Amino acid sequence: MSYIVFARKWRPQTFEDVVGQDNIVTTLKNSIKSNRLAHAYIFAGPRGVGKTSLARILAKALNCQKGPALNPCNKCSSCIEVTEARSLDVIEIDGASNRGIEEIRTLRENVKFSPAHGKYKIYIIDEVHMLTTEAFNALLKTLEEPPAHVKFIFATTQPKKILSTILSRCHFFEFRRISNVKIIERLKEIAVSEKLKAGEDVFLAVAKASDGSLRDAESILDELVSFTNGDIRIKDVNSILGVVEQEYLFEITDKIIRKDAVGALNLLDELIDHGKDPNQLLINLIEHFRNMMVAKVISQNHEKLLDLPKDICEVISMQAKEITLDDIFMGFNAFLNAQDMSKRIESLRIPLEIALVKLSSQGKKQEGSHSGHKMERSAAAEVVKADKPKINANAPEIEVQDHVSAGGGHSVDDPPNSNEIHIELGKIKELWPNFLEKLTKIKVSAAHYLERGKPVKMSGGVLTIGFSKKSSFHKEGLERKENHLILEKIWKDILREQIKISFIYVSEEEAAGDPVEEAVDPLVQSALETFNGRVVRRE
Repeated sequence: MSYIVFARKWRPQTFEDVVGQDNIVTTLKNSIKSNRLAHAYIFAGPRGVGKTSLARILAKALNCQKGPALNPCNKCSSCIEVTEARSLDVIEIDGASNRGIEEIRTLRENVKFSPAHGKYKIYIIDEVHMLTTEAFNALLKTLEEPPAHVKFIFATTQPKKILSTILSRCHFFEFRRISNVKIIERLKEIAVSEKLKAGEDVFLAVAKASDGSLRDAESILDELVSFTNGDIRIKDVNSILGVVEQEYLFEITDKIIRKDAVGALNLLDELIDHGKDPNQLLINLIEHFRNMMVAKVISQNHEKLLDLPKDICEVISMQAKEITLDDIFMGFNAFLNAQDMSKRIESLRIPLEIALVKLSSQGKKQEGSHSGHKMERSAAAEVVKADKPKINANAPEIEVQDHVSAGGGHSVDDPPNSNEIHIELGKIKELWPNFLEKLTKIKVSAAHYLERGKPVKMSGGVLTIGFSKKSSFHKEGLERKENHLILEKIWKDILREQIKISFIYVSEEEAAGDPVEEAVDPLVQSALETFNGRVVRRE
């Protein structure tokens, strides 16, 4: 048997299978139930949102041997013939290749004949806006006085091109783009059925690339399966589509917020070196700033407008708190100016660099200021460099080297000696709130990722942080080299010891666990030690 692509294999076969068009489905089912069927319908909307699929389902429901039925049985000969596109009573016509007056005249002659088997003769004309004006006029008479056994379903992506005289004689349904959340749900369903391996970031990237078209999303997933043999990683999606991961958008925005122009330029260079399309990056940045604007204006219940998974909405909300609306609007202006400049110099990299430096430098204190405040430094630069000893000018010259772990950059200095480090897990838990506070000041997105984690083990100089499977997006974000380095650098500053950090998955119960205890106030701790007491209750 020949291979069937996902877009065909997973095509909706019943009203319940249709994704993202609930209002239309409900109206059609009510029409069937109450026997108030129109003689002609127009299904208008973007490509790949279910127009033709729903037309076929309606045709099956009307001609089902058990019907008209609220849901076709998909077992009788009539339903099977429609599904296999060989029904004599359901005629599908491509409006782009049958757009002339002669084809419509032939149609007008054929509508006079009764259906061969079913109750209705149903004409589904796809891309009906491609018909010529003469063809529309020839069709008009039939629509004015159609035979009782004939139903028309017109599908179109451009309803404005259809004559008003045609529109006024049809029931009009406007199909919506399908939300990213709905597309992700269907992709997960396909992945489970097809035994595919893919993470949340993969589904999100595919959904965003499909631009509201479920058919496009299914086709992209199909292509990725062929490329990866079923084990799909985000790097594979980026290789095929050239998309920019959400994490990079968070990182660039973090550098803009922290006024780290050097880090922003280095990250842009890294993305371009990895084959990212600067134009796509610019579009994604404009969209990300729009999302922050929405989160800023609507502090609660903004998930519907953002149309992203809840985990990512939470990170966007956290990041939006770190930036003003004025700075967001300034970002829009800078990115739009970059687009305009790129048309004049035929390059987008330089305008994009100018935009990032401008946004990262706005309001930044100049070097040499005697205000007593130190300029913020790049978090990435701080963690890559090891702490260097201060050298007296009169002292003998000492060679100082930076140390970076060769094993993926997960250690700032040389690996800790497990025999020399004796830090209890309780100590880590006690310092956890302080650790989160310091991390928030350096990188908001990383701090938010860590809120879903819990320190579960401290042994041999290695701190293990556990996440539930539901928080895979957060765990994967922290495993990125730069985030990993930041965490280890902060712990070194707090503990005065160099430790390593690892991330693992734990059960839901372990991930929930007991909340990390707050550190005891020094005065309270002193009183406890003096009177040999213990804390019974905290307000």
